[in-house]
Amino acid sequence: MTVNEALINYCLRLGDSSLILGQRMAEWCSNGPILEEDIAMSNIGLDLFGQARTMLTYSGELEGKGRTENDLAYKRLEREFFNNLLSERPNGHFGDTVVRNLLHSAFYLHLYTALSESSDSTIAAFATKSVKEITYHLRHSAEWVVRLGDGTDESHEKVQQSLNDIWEYTADIFAMNEVDEILILEKITVDLNTIKPLWNKTIDEVFERATLKRPEDSFMQKGSIEGMHSEVLGHLLSEMQFLPRAYPDAKW
Repeated sequence: MTVNEALINYCLRLGDSSLILGQRMAEWCSNGPILEEDIAMSNIGLDLFGQARTMLTYSGELEGKGRTENDLAYKRLEREFFNNLLSERPNGHFGDTVVRNLLHSAFYLHLYTALSESSDSTIAAFATKSVKEITYHLRHSAEWVVRLGDGTDESHEKVQQSLNDIWEYTADIFAMNEVDEILILEKITVDLNTIKPLWNKTIDEVFERATLKRPEDSFMQKGSIEGMHSEVLGHLLSEMQFLPRAYPDAKW
């Protein structure tokens, strides 16, 4: 695998994770528990779509086959997506969503902070801009997790169950393969083993404030970097890709 091939794949990982989580957040539009949260979650989705556009466009340029961000978003099959497993988890109830977003945004805050020093200027600029957005995403989800976890007995029980249910997907965000090995040598990306302690510290601080118990690692799901996903991604893509596939020649 060449450096360019590795970089294409890496950009798809970043872009796909933002795209799929952005789609999940868009599902909350007009369904938020209160108007303020409806707007907040829709805005988080817009941030994520903006991040996805940058990385998918860059991946298409590196590939050199004329594929645009729209081609990559709407004309790939499930096994051609490399988004992490956390990003595709269903919204569930509000507690499920904020717990998922906490675990996801805590990881990307530390990753993008590190990538802002990337030897690839496009990746570095993208990461620098994204850190500002992810900082808000983390603050939003963390404060809600604390409010629910340290709230009523019912809210505490529900958000603890949300954490227990999704925990098995957290190992996937730290999975690495040949792509990472190549790009680490080129100083384009970083070893995710250096990110994990930072992530642990961030989420453990939130769990303490929220009076939540960190789940034990048991059977942990992995596979997204090889294009392996849970069944929910196929359902999400069938909705997200319907219009461009039904009218492939349409101009917006």
